Amino acid sequence: MRAPRGLSRLLLAARGWGRLGAMARYSTEQRGRPNSPDYRLYFKNADGKYISPFHDIPLLAASKEDKEIPAKRAKTTGSEVLYNMIVEVPRWTNAKMEIATEEPLNPIKQDIKKGKLRYVANIFPHKGYIWNYGALPQTWEDPNHTDTITGCCGDNDPIDVCEIGSKVRSSGEIVQVKVLGVLALVDEGETDWKIIAISVDDPEAHKIHDIDDVKKHKPGYLEATVDWFRLYKVPDDKPENRFAFNGEFKDKDFAAEIIKSTHEHWKALLHKKADGGTINCTNVLVSGSPFCCSEEDARSIVQS
Repeated sequence: MRAPRGLSRLLLAARGWGRLGAMARYSTEQRGRPNSPDYRLYFKNADGKYISPFHDIPLLAASKEDKEIPAKRAKTTGSEVLYNMIVEVPRWTNAKMEIATEEPLNPIKQDIKKGKLRYVANIFPHKGYIWNYGALPQTWEDPNHTDTITGCCGDNDPIDVCEIGSKVRSSGEIVQVKVLGVLALVDEGETDWKIIAISVDDPEAHKIHDIDDVKKHKPGYLEATVDWFRLYKVPDDKPENRFAFNGEFKDKDFAAEIIKSTHEHWKALLHKKADGGTINCTNVLVSGSPFCCSEEDARSIVQS
């Protein structure tokens, strides 16, 4: 028996991770011209408030509040743990878009190096980024913390995500993902974790639950990922990147521990218990944070 149309809508909304769930809660506002140094993509929540994607979007997709992250557990309350991912770079594109960690409200902008807009080279046989590339909000790889596993400090950014689903996403899109595993890149002496994830609404998401499932259902994808990260800076006259664990991917339980650790570092950052240096911690919604600003202040930041 079919549920009444109104009830169906309510059920979809209640699930939260329905196909339109994440994007219905957030929108973006463009300032400046794309492919220019002044381009910025600002974020709003469902109430129309300007927010920081870095600090104000919850790490866990299931809740608006800050809840404990389940570690070493594949399931919580009968369903898989879902995380919010902020898409910075759509698959197959070359412009290096990123969360502006040093600017108030942390809009997405294009990276600039030596006065020029930054693009990644095509690494044969690939075109641009080979996944939807982005970050997990409310995480921070602390540059003052030496990782006990890799022996290197963090790279001072939110933790990176490679989303391997079939759909090409848009910059600024908020995607709810299942975490599958992690790769430990050592980039210029810094630990730069790369989370492997898949969007929960991907047609293959129901059969891909861990890193071994990626090997089975998407053969060659992980090998291509290692090659891409190893070589992507070589066209810029830099040496090949190195990896911890000889480039071996760790499973989702390991990844969950890394995410939990970087979330704790972010908490310390937002409550002045860690030195963030030039990181801008301005936020609108983080309870108890001394960096919290008013809705009016946030609007002024964008308008200026």
